[in-house]
Parts: sequence; C-alpha cells; structure tokens
Amino acid sequence: MSLVKPAMRGLLGKRLRFHLPIAFTLSLIAAAAFKYGVTEPRKQAYADFYKQYDATNEFNAMREAGIFESVRPSGE
Repeated sequence: MSLVKPAMRGLLGKRLRFHLPIAFTLSLIAAAAFKYGVTEPRKQAYADFYKQYDATNEFNAMREAGIFESVRPSGE
C-alpha cells in the first residue's frame, strides 16, 4: 500500500487564487465597518458639539476662574 504524493508544484499559486479574493473582501468589509461604525459617529459628535460651542463664553469662564496667567479676571 503506497501513499499518494502531495501536490507541491503550483501550490502557492493555487492557494493564492483561493485566499487572496477572500482576504481582499474581508479587508473591504472591515474598512467599511470602521468607517461607518467609528469615524462617522465621531464626526457627527464633533459637529453636534461645535454647533452649540461658544469659544468666547468658554474663554470668559476660564478667565474668571483664574486659569490664565496673562489675563486677569474682571473682578481684579
């Protein structure tokens, strides 16, 4: 009883033809999931924050709290 020899010639090419499209498809799915699952909600959160953000009011609040060394609070 003899064993069948393994097919070694062309093995890399055959495996690449099978695995490369799968890897490419999975990478596209992962990129789309990251874009719509992470970056789009993050961009929307930043947009919502800056719609109602007032830099002047924040500056005045920090100035009154005494955070800045170069700007005195209005009470002094």
